[in-house]
Amino acid sequence: MMKPLFRLLGAITLMFSLSIVFAQTSTDVNVSGNIAPDKIKKGRIARAVITVDIPSGLHIQSSRPLDKFLVATKLDVETPSGMTSGPISYPRALMRKLKFSKGNVAVYEGRAMIRFNVTVPATYSGDGGEIKGKLRFQACNDESCFPPVTREVKMRLYVE
Repeated sequence: MMKPLFRLLGAITLMFSLSIVFAQTSTDVNVSGNIAPDKIKKGRIARAVITVDIPSGLHIQSSRPLDKFLVATKLDVETPSGMTSGPISYPRALMRKLKFSKGNVAVYEGRAMIRFNVTVPATYSGDGGEIKGKLRFQACNDESCFPPVTREVKMRLYVE
């Protein structure tokens, strides 16, 4: 009679331990950047993309959350002196009803791609530089949200 009870308690303990080990947080969200072309002539425009890979079971708040207590996803771009970045284009948010929210929440799930252009003027005097993207976001699961984090992405743009 005691053996089945110990087996059941052992199985429950194992499942609880695994759920703690495999619990997802903001650190599981992967952020990367790409600029194309990575080598351009003066007077041209390169297109940059920041890709946010959000694992299943997590989401991040959109750039325009519907609740004032949620933190918007925001990208800040730094370019070398003389280059300029254009307007930032965020993806369309998905509307979700979550356990912790009274109404819908505007979120990104799966893969979110944030886009912007980098302009190199005809009068640019350098040979290129580093484009930095600083992405601030708040990741959540269906029950709660994690503290906001900022991730930095660096991309190199060469100028001919």
